[in-house]
Amino acid sequence: MITAEMTALKAADPAEGKGVVLYDGMCPLCQRGVRILKKLDWFHQLHYQDCRDTANLPPCAEPLTPSRLLEEMHVVTPDRQRAFAGFNAFRWMAWRLPPVCWLAPLLYVPGVPWVGHKAYLWVAKNRFDLVPCKDGVCQLPRRK
Repeated sequence: MITAEMTALKAADPAEGKGVVLYDGMCPLCQRGVRILKKLDWFHQLHYQDCRDTANLPPCAEPLTPSRLLEEMHVVTPDRQRAFAGFNAFRWMAWRLPPVCWLAPLLYVPGVPWVGHKAYLWVAKNRFDLVPCKDGVCQLPRRK
């Protein structure tokens, strides 16, 4: 039985049936990453959305915390039941991107997830130092 609430959620979901990549739209490195993902997404299985637009976040069974969304890229699954962050989001997407799907099994080899998580977190933490920002607009408050 379809309830009015479920119908409203479906109507509010502009990317129904697609995974939603939530990224920092004010980060040049993140923007570049999304441009690359769009080229690899031959079958248009992903929808890309700025996580700073908190009023229009996709519905998800797992809570989407705005501060966490700014720390790491997230992917909300097409069924809206799960959200993966950082390296786990990268692994989830790898299976769905034809040019790199052959790499996906390698991302589960013992040791690779540990290195992948560490590398992803380092890049995410230092992304504003890796790619210059215009007038400091994309700066996040530094944690103490």
